Amino acid sequence: MGIITDITILDKIEAALQEIRPFLEADGGDINFIELTDEWVVKVKLVGACSSCNISMMTLKNGVEVVVKRAVPQVKEVVEISSL
Repeated sequence: MGIITDITILDKIEAALQEIRPFLEADGGDINFIELTDEWVVKVKLVGACSSCNISMMTLKNGVEVVVKRAVPQVKEVVEISSL
């Protein structure tokens, strides 16, 4: 198991996170991109208010994952590392 380091793909993921970041910041939170695995799983860390929000997993799946998959269709899922 390795980490994908293709800059173009990583830039697309970062751009997708930038797209959703203002909504998270409006609620006092943020999201950090951690890595993209060889299995095309994007690992992120929710911070601030998002780390303890009871609907953060819904936000992750219905918001973040949708935006990331639209930017990089190969991505299988987005997971939050503190929940692993």
